[in-house]
Amino acid sequence: MKTEILTTSIILLFCGACTTSPTGRHELHLVSDSQMSEMGTQAWQQVLAKYPKSTCSADIKLVNDVARRIIDASPMARDKWEVVLFDSKDVNAFALPGGHIGVFSGLLAVAQNEAGLATVLAHETGHVLAKHGDERASQELAAQGALAIASTALGDSQFHDALMGALGLGTQVGVLLPFSRAEESEADQIGLNLMAKAGYDPNEALTFWDRMIKASKGEPPAFLSDHPASTDRVVALKKLLPAAQQEYAKAPTHLGVGGRVPAGG
Repeated sequence: MKTEILTTSIILLFCGACTTSPTGRHELHLVSDSQMSEMGTQAWQQVLAKYPKSTCSADIKLVNDVARRIIDASPMARDKWEVVLFDSKDVNAFALPGGHIGVFSGLLAVAQNEAGLATVLAHETGHVLAKHGDERASQELAAQGALAIASTALGDSQFHDALMGALGLGTQVGVLLPFSRAEESEADQIGLNLMAKAGYDPNEALTFWDRMIKASKGEPPAFLSDHPASTDRVVALKKLLPAAQQEYAKAPTHLGVGGRVPAGG
């Protein structure tokens, strides 16, 4: 009898926790926004302690300006966001729950211009908008069979460690999120529309990913986790371009590719 009650409770918990993503995909969310923000902030502190900040004022301004345009075009415009350019050769960028965006200076050479950088920042912001970190953490909880006690035990260190692991926020993997192919594709779709709303030509996303594929030399870029950028990604983006171009046409300002390039690029 207890087993039946437990099973029923878990099923009801699953049903109650299912939500719809910005693109209409069904997601499982068991972790509160406040918990996600707390973990995102903890991960941010890890990165701040590990990597030095860039001192190049021109590149810092470039990153902050592009990030601000992306944020302003998103539903998170009123939230407080901290944006930092890290001095590292890593070709990487990330956005974390709690209002944190990090860019590694190694990315700027591949981005080449404002729109290229906007492609990446919009993609990473798309992960946050779609609550992909929450989804991955929730899947981890479900896989461990901890749903029955999750509502009262999330504060326990055991579950905290599991959530941090699901987010990929350990010191070994930094802030890289092990997103699935579905989540990557969704972030691409959200990001393409977001950069268009911000006034950046969405066609630049295609040329950026071409550059990224060449720069990665067959290896997946760091911020794409274990899913390599490929020609399939570019093909999928081409199918999404018409809708993004409509958003671009409605944007109050058309920045195109963007006139500025990284100072070090």
